[in-house]
Amino acid sequence: MIEVSGEDKTHIQGLKFIDLFAGIGGFHLALSSFDAKCLFASEWDKAAQDVYENNFGLRPFGDITKIDTEFIPSHDILCGGFPCQAFSISGKQKGFNDTRGTLFFDIARIIEFHKPKLVFLENVFNFEKHDNGNTLKTVMVTFEQLGYDLFYKVLNASNFNLPQNRERIYFVAFRKDLGVKSFSFPIPPQSSIRLSDIILPDRDTEAFCVKRNDVVFTKDPVVSQDIFGVHPNKPVRIGHVNKGGQGERIYHPNGHSIALSAYGGGAGAKTGLYLIGGKIRKLAPRECARVQGFPDYFIIHENKNQAYKQFGNSVAINVLQYILIEINKVLKYGQN
Repeated sequence: MIEVSGEDKTHIQGLKFIDLFAGIGGFHLALSSFDAKCLFASEWDKAAQDVYENNFGLRPFGDITKIDTEFIPSHDILCGGFPCQAFSISGKQKGFNDTRGTLFFDIARIIEFHKPKLVFLENVFNFEKHDNGNTLKTVMVTFEQLGYDLFYKVLNASNFNLPQNRERIYFVAFRKDLGVKSFSFPIPPQSSIRLSDIILPDRDTEAFCVKRNDVVFTKDPVVSQDIFGVHPNKPVRIGHVNKGGQGERIYHPNGHSIALSAYGGGAGAKTGLYLIGGKIRKLAPRECARVQGFPDYFIIHENKNQAYKQFGNSVAINVLQYILIEINKVLKYGQN
């Protein structure tokens, strides 16, 4: 997380938000850093509900498809990292009607009823191209029908002070009466960070070491030059185990991690493999938290497999915060 100054949050302070498809609370952390208040959360996974409650004192309700719109409190901001599903009538460009049968429909029905000032969403980076662009067109038509001006952009966490190559698409929609006709997503700060900047001491990571007799280094693992300077803000692959498939590649800690994943196999499943202190290992759950921007006071699930899944599904908090700073600007001035 970044430290948010007073002037960067003046027009978000005190706003009330609901957190849909909440996971373990990435959006909650980001918005809370701007002094916004969460009124309601929804998340169907019980293990994620437990972590959310342990950290925020609020237990998310379950399956959003089974929650009546009237039950949800009135709010200023609707946020969430909604799942990407194939739309039932993809390509017809009927907007709201095309979303029926998908989880995006539940976002739309809540927006239609409560008319929040702002909608803030995140999804996988290839959402833009899903179904030849028809899914994105349907979302755009839906927001137009609901009375919102929608803006979107793909951003990479690697460019926002997080050592993880994680591209995601972000959506920001303003209710039309706010008069926001243009919106600029944040320009990445001119700063660099290495995975090695956030790793834990060796004594805390022995359990995550991978001992193999089929390690192949394709680059000299002991580099004399500044590998970070040569490969800024991206993963630097130096070798592999087995055949080098997904989850079997080894990276240098002076670069960035690959994108965390909730699923996948291989010796480095969900985190990738890294040569750290002369040992090949996965990232520990706390390191996964750090590369996503979660503060060290955040309470992690005690089961490491659950923790890996949860951080793989989570959002990059720094990116959300930088976007919120830009949102604060347009709420102040009406538009850029």
